[in-house]
Amino acid sequence: MLYYSLHNHEHKVSFKEAVLHGLAPDKGLYFPEKMTPLKDSFYNTIENYSNTEIAYECIKQFVGNAIPETELKQIIDETLSFDFPLIEIEKDIYSLELFHGPTLAFKDVGARFMSRCLSYFNHANAKTIVLVATSGDTGGAVASGFLGVKNTEVVILYPSGKVSEIQELQLTTLGKNITALEVAGTFDDCQEMVKKAFSDTELENLNLTSANSINIARWLPQMFYYFFAYKALKERQKQIVFSCPSGNFGNICAGVMAKRLGLPISHFVAATNANDTVPRFLKNGHYQPNKTIATLSNAMDVSDPSNFARIQELYKNNAENFFQDFTSYPFDDNKALETIKLIYENSQYITEPHGVTGYLGLKKELENKNEAVGIFLETAHPIKFSETVENALDLKLQVPNQLKDLFKKQKVSIKIENYTDFKKFLSL
Repeated sequence: MLYYSLHNHEHKVSFKEAVLHGLAPDKGLYFPEKMTPLKDSFYNTIENYSNTEIAYECIKQFVGNAIPETELKQIIDETLSFDFPLIEIEKDIYSLELFHGPTLAFKDVGARFMSRCLSYFNHANAKTIVLVATSGDTGGAVASGFLGVKNTEVVILYPSGKVSEIQELQLTTLGKNITALEVAGTFDDCQEMVKKAFSDTELENLNLTSANSINIARWLPQMFYYFFAYKALKERQKQIVFSCPSGNFGNICAGVMAKRLGLPISHFVAATNANDTVPRFLKNGHYQPNKTIATLSNAMDVSDPSNFARIQELYKNNAENFFQDFTSYPFDDNKALETIKLIYENSQYITEPHGVTGYLGLKKELENKNEAVGIFLETAHPIKFSETVENALDLKLQVPNQLKDLFKKQKVSIKIENYTDFKKFLSL
């Protein structure tokens, strides 16, 4: 399997090279040269497969011969060491809970898969520096997934004052091969610094890669749980609509990839907060990122989502095909808080600002799809946004086991102002 740069289709690399470099030299995202839909027999008998077997079937063509079958299956098995419950919270509306991993966020899947791929590739190689920009959950998931990985240093950039307390502790307290840089700016500023580092010729001597969803090994494994959800609802024999709370658009892009592999998904909804670049684009055809707005759903505070370019590539910029199975709606904080309360009153189910945004997008789309089953992705445990949730519902959340020792640890971060500071740190 080869991958080409979205900026230059003639520039092609292997899976290994794409993982190790993260971004093409021309700053383009890597994209698979081809993809082959899975056989009907697989979908007809998917209930007979384990999660590890399903994941292997959908990822193997993208890895090719870069990792032997035995090792790849072991990587997948270690990645999927937790559950992905599908909870019906009202008639034909399901929450797909993706927060049962070590850092209580959906990004545990991609981070664990990528760290293990990188460990396999790096067993005899020189040190790799993994750069990651985070608006919240990515940092903690990557820090956990890469902690102690041989020949690997992780540098996490996060916007100062714009992540929750738990998110900040998860990415600043591990030490060892993990360093947190606290940036005076927004997530988009952090992401731009990472991209700039890859094209900086003065940093060519460093083995840089990215653990954001721009890296194919972070992005592609997110296909897995769309397959798991389909397996769980297959017997319903109804059309399935997925609604994904969307920030950098890697998660929903992976869902579109799953559909290209033949997964019977009827429609996708990209639900955003006030950072509504994509909903506006779908309405007027103009892609015009505004200044990033800080919201309660901070992991979605992204005004210029990198992975939207991959979605456009999947649809070959054909507007008719795009609109047929992809819509996007924005919702503000007031609507999110109001709905968190409403869901709890009606079903005793506790959601948080990101998941509830996905719920809102799903409800809006299902107004015209009465016969469909809807799934929204609950991407983080409510405890990660405890202040917002507890104040909204007037209750105290139980602290999960994964976090019980976290508050005893001390935050360690390095404050930086701009790219000059970042480059100076990398050059030390």
